[in-house]
Amino acid sequence: MGNISGWLNSLFPLIAKGGWVMWPIVLLSIAAFSIILERLWFMVVRADRIVPRSFLAEVDAKLGKGEIEEAVVLCRKDGSMMARVLYAGLSFAGSPRSVVREALEDAGRRETRELDRFLGTLSAIAGVAPLLGFLGTVLGMVQIFQEISQKHIGQYEALAGGIYVALYTTVAGLVVAIPAYLAYRAFAGIADRKRQDMEDWAVDLMNKLDKATGGKGNAV
Repeated sequence: MGNISGWLNSLFPLIAKGGWVMWPIVLLSIAAFSIILERLWFMVVRADRIVPRSFLAEVDAKLGKGEIEEAVVLCRKDGSMMARVLYAGLSFAGSPRSVVREALEDAGRRETRELDRFLGTLSAIAGVAPLLGFLGTVLGMVQIFQEISQKHIGQYEALAGGIYVALYTTVAGLVVAIPAYLAYRAFAGIADRKRQDMEDWAVDLMNKLDKATGGKGNAV
């Protein structure tokens, strides 16, 4: 507890030196950290709620035997995103392939929106944070040169010290932006892979439904 208190005591003076621009950067850092934790929980810790491998193996076995009703029951019991997509397609078993495909695509669009949740915000934070940092530095430089011109200060030490303080915001902005951007790219990659998995299973489902229904689903 003492270490945390000491860290906070050293942090607040740095924020104060950076000026008002530091506060939006701090808020962006909190938002980015919260989004990263939420996406880690959803995409990594609870990845089985997106594309559960064990569930898909069971559904694949049922469809391989032509047991469509049993596969529907499995989808109803499972609460994953993939289960809801497959259920949408299985609900139209025996219908033309185009109908099944449309049902799968509609369900896929609805479900995959969850994969991209907050990623746009994380990307925006990665772009805005360094801009705020540069803004704070420019404002600090303007203030420094204004004071020098008004007070006729000529010492290099005063100028160097002022620049040193003005650069706090640039450093803070980059400290927030770099992890936010890396996290955004990582989560976007995971989302793309999950989306591709769901598309592959949707195509596989249509093929298995065609076999299970004796090719009736091939009709347009």
